Amino acid sequence: MKRLVLLLLSHALAIGLGFALGIYALPILIAPAGPSQAQLDETAGEALFRGRFRRDLQDSDALHWGEGAVSVGPRHISLLGELAPGPDYKLYLSPEFVQTEADFLRLKPRMLRVGDVKTFRNFLVPLPASADLNAYNTVIVWCESFGQFITAAQYR
Repeated sequence: MKRLVLLLLSHALAIGLGFALGIYALPILIAPAGPSQAQLDETAGEALFRGRFRRDLQDSDALHWGEGAVSVGPRHISLLGELAPGPDYKLYLSPEFVQTEADFLRLKPRMLRVGDVKTFRNFLVPLPASADLNAYNTVIVWCESFGQFITAAQYR
């Protein structure tokens, strides 16, 4: 009986660990190729504003971070850098700089959801035609599925 319980516990632990690793690895495995250097250079050249993702923000941690140069232009927002891999990342524009989940949730009704972030090394996300960049000052990456703050960059 004791052997059966240990066997069940070890298998449950292995299944749980495999599931957790799958959640982490799946976005990496299905991520499309990032934008080319030429595309990033073009959008950076058109940029009206620039900012920087940093790893040391308050709610960023070892599994939820971003770093690199963010360019905000009339048609695209781009990153020349890297994000921690994860599922269901969304890009938002915020009227205030935030670095915590609580602040993100407080301001979310006033934010503009720009689009999906599908790559973890560099990205290029088109801006909606209706976006008024002057109404916002911060670019945020948020994990919608888990309600997790990833990173933010103040651009003005």
